[in-house]
Amino acid sequence: MNEFWKWWQNLPGQISPVIFELGGFKLQYYGLMYLAGFAAIYSLVMYRVKNKEFNISSNHIESLSTMMIIGVLLGGRLGYVIFYNLSYYLKHPLEIFIPFSFADGITFTGISGMSYHGGLIGVIAAAWIFSLRNKLDFWEISDLYVPAVPLGYTFGRLGNFINGELYGRITTAPFGMYFPYAPGPALRHPSQLYEAFFEGIFLFVILWNLRKYNQIRGAMIAFYLMGYGIVRFFIEFFREPDAHMGFIFLSFSAGQVLCSAMVIAGAGLYLYLYQENKSRMMLEPVKNSIGYSYKRP
Repeated sequence: MNEFWKWWQNLPGQISPVIFELGGFKLQYYGLMYLAGFAAIYSLVMYRVKNKEFNISSNHIESLSTMMIIGVLLGGRLGYVIFYNLSYYLKHPLEIFIPFSFADGITFTGISGMSYHGGLIGVIAAAWIFSLRNKLDFWEISDLYVPAVPLGYTFGRLGNFINGELYGRITTAPFGMYFPYAPGPALRHPSQLYEAFFEGIFLFVILWNLRKYNQIRGAMIAFYLMGYGIVRFFIEFFREPDAHMGFIFLSFSAGQVLCSAMVIAGAGLYLYLYQENKSRMMLEPVKNSIGYSYKRP
């Protein structure tokens, strides 16, 4: 058993985040995990469309998925810049989207730093713009995509683990790990794996099954905001805060503050959608009685 714990605790240092390197260019598993996450979400969405759960064309799905990927990447990057390291990027604006450092000559660095909350804002904005342009119902689009989304996070968090980033706080538990990029030789919580399971698989199972019983149009996004916010809030107690930020409010990290806002927004959105659905159900019999039926907006 001691041999197993020794292997487990030193596992992060035995994994190379680079698939191959050519000159100064590196292809990393992190990017591959992003592709795997997008593919998983797209496959589940197409499964639902083919099963006639939603009346939307495959062409719309392909175009919308592409736009949402762009929204995730742009939003995630800008979110990191704004929420986590604005002072640095105000001094180095070229590094926001250009994968080179100009501090000491020209060095290929890749684009480092993505914010989940920024990506969330980006993907919602992308879906909303697409729905307006194509005269689709934004709430139905969210009901279609949201149950599949958490599964994609599983791959993203595994990518964080392989990179040895976003590691957890120091622990004395035997399942802690030594992360080569962490300060000091101490065991730390493998918080990336906690997130991969709870933000990914656990939340996916809940939302994927909840979709069968939900009767309120648009409510899946409210459930998602509350579910992810609660799960991530508690996992943040095991995750090391960003070194340049630390705890920004009492003993809470930036992630916990943002997740608290998610839970509040999700609860408020659900109450709004619940009242809207209740009003629509009361209005429908009246409209039918005077000769025309109600159509979902």
